[in-house]
Amino acid sequence: MQRTPDIFSWRRHWAHKFGPAPVLPTSREEMEQLGWDSCDVIIVTGDAYVDHPSFGMAVIGRLLEAQGFRVGILAQPDWRDREAFRALGRPNLFWGITAGNMDSMVNHYTADRRIRSDDAYTPDGAAGERPDRAVIVYAQKVREACKGVPVIIGGIEASLRRIAQYDYWSEKVRRSILPDSKADMLIFGNAERALVEVAHRLARGERIEDITDIRGTGFMCQGVPAGWTVIDSTDVDRPGRVEARPDPYAAEPACADQDNAGQGPHVVTFHRRPRHLDRERSVVRLPSYDQVVADPVLYAHASRVFHLETNPGNARALVQRHGKRDVWLNPPPIPLSTKELDRIYELPYTRRPHPSYGAAKNPAWEMIRFSVNIMRGCFGGCTFCSITEHEGRIIQSRSEASILREVETIRDTVPGFTGNISDLGGPTANMWQLACKDPQIESSCRRLSCVYPGICPNLGTDQKPLVRLYRKARALPGIKRVFIASGLRYDLAVREPEYVKELVTQHVGGYLKIAPEHTESGPLSKMMKPGIGTFDRFKQMFDRYSKEAGKEQYLIPYFISAHPGTRDEDMLSLALWLKHNGFRPDQVQAFLPTPLAIASAMYHTGLNPLKKIGRTGNEVVSVVTRAKQRRLHKAFLRYHDPDNWPLLREALKQMGRADLIGNGKRHLVPAWQPGGKGRGTTEQPARMSRVSSGKKPARTGKRTARKPALRR
Repeated sequence: MQRTPDIFSWRRHWAHKFGPAPVLPTSREEMEQLGWDSCDVIIVTGDAYVDHPSFGMAVIGRLLEAQGFRVGILAQPDWRDREAFRALGRPNLFWGITAGNMDSMVNHYTADRRIRSDDAYTPDGAAGERPDRAVIVYAQKVREACKGVPVIIGGIEASLRRIAQYDYWSEKVRRSILPDSKADMLIFGNAERALVEVAHRLARGERIEDITDIRGTGFMCQGVPAGWTVIDSTDVDRPGRVEARPDPYAAEPACADQDNAGQGPHVVTFHRRPRHLDRERSVVRLPSYDQVVADPVLYAHASRVFHLETNPGNARALVQRHGKRDVWLNPPPIPLSTKELDRIYELPYTRRPHPSYGAAKNPAWEMIRFSVNIMRGCFGGCTFCSITEHEGRIIQSRSEASILREVETIRDTVPGFTGNISDLGGPTANMWQLACKDPQIESSCRRLSCVYPGICPNLGTDQKPLVRLYRKARALPGIKRVFIASGLRYDLAVREPEYVKELVTQHVGGYLKIAPEHTESGPLSKMMKPGIGTFDRFKQMFDRYSKEAGKEQYLIPYFISAHPGTRDEDMLSLALWLKHNGFRPDQVQAFLPTPLAIASAMYHTGLNPLKKIGRTGNEVVSVVTRAKQRRLHKAFLRYHDPDNWPLLREALKQMGRADLIGNGKRHLVPAWQPGGKGRGTTEQPARMSRVSSGKKPARTGKRTARKPALRR
């Protein structure tokens, strides 16, 4: 994989003389206390400001501070008031815009498009403190507040909308967020490396429009620059005679040479079927926005091409036409080294919410205040998950020493610590330090998953270092228990009985959450998840080691309803499996199509982008879109809830399975109905209405906190 300079090797900006701030300022008063007359960078975020390495604005803010820049934070500014965006004055270099740790639409609405009543990233869990499509709204407001200052967007909301994408909430394909926000630059994925370089180059006097060569960035341009080879992926193979096609790019002017556009044609190299091309100077042209809006086949094709270009070791630039301009995406960023990641997580965070919030509770912070993030990324490739599109498939791990130092920092500095570390984890708890055995294979691989349909033989799966880390963390003075609360890849765990034994006997607090997602091969194949047999093997090991330790412990399996590829019969089989194994889920997860995810492309198009897309012979995927059928799939997971019994009885009769209605152990639902139960089964989902409201919702006291979505 390409080598890149350490992000801490840049010469610090002159403002480093001010030193680190006790907390990054959120007001003019705080700036004055620090002796600042202005901010170099102002970060606008949809989250409350928590100075903790689990919160994006804190990581970016403290990193830029370490580079010598003065960074201010506008946390949840009133988007209805232009003056709220002038609270810190005019930034010297750029605005940094993020919706926060969660996509604002996922934050606001359930999978049934119902408005959520709380926000875990807001003081006291209050809802309504950020707008829908927050990145677009904030970007527009800072333009109004301070004209002429570069606007850079990033975070998960921007990352997942960097090309044309299906939007579940409006039920249409939307443009890239770049033209909608009118931002100068989009930084996607792990933003640290790109953002540091952009900040230093702007500080040295470069114009934002001239900074086009940084990995992990996107921008708008006119055509393809000189010297680039265009790989045409604007169409799919068609049966029949192949006709010669004219080069549609022969007259495209270069992005950086618009003044010379009238001096004659600007010719770029064009290849329909490239061979042995220089990837560093090759760009893949995706179907245009207008094409993917009108043609589901081309949308599925674009999704497949996009995901095949996500490995930073071999990914090429992407370009997609939007009207008269192009969205240009450079290849994904080079992953951070262990040394870089250690320094980022050991910056001088206060590890608590900003003092201005007083006694207000921040539910998201309360969840992670005693936890340690040990890695980033996930090579699982689950099609419904956004980690691949955002953090990538390459695991970025911190060192053992850095992790242990953070545990000690929590012990010594965080108020309320009682000796228990709530989590040593990340996107997937047991992927720490796992990687391809051969760096060259890793750089050239185009597989979408390292563990599906089976674990790649080139993948290192040794989890003994993780066992040693757990033991060293437990042995630290003042540490009573270390729990593992992050998601676990059980198909990896079963390969290492020592790891499972260590986990079960020492790091489970009575319950362990696990996510088989389904039992049937149809939906599992569309999720890229292992078969239920692997879960059964893990459960056997879990039960055995729990018994040997003299502990009564339980697995809590998580399942997804209404995922593409799921039939009513599949959900019935899952419900029967749940009853047979004694599982009665209290919470269920309905499939929510998030932008850019492969499963979302399946949902929108009814096709399977995991396989080659053509005009004929495509694999058709069953999709659950009707509200009643989505409620039915959820009801199968909650088969034990009397409110669901009328809907289930109706469905079982229609499926020819009335034999499962009765009062015996072999039956799924009883024939009788408790009084007062079973109402509201025909309730329709609420339509979204908060998008353009000009009134700020009134607070009525504390709200019940919703658990933050850790698995996006």
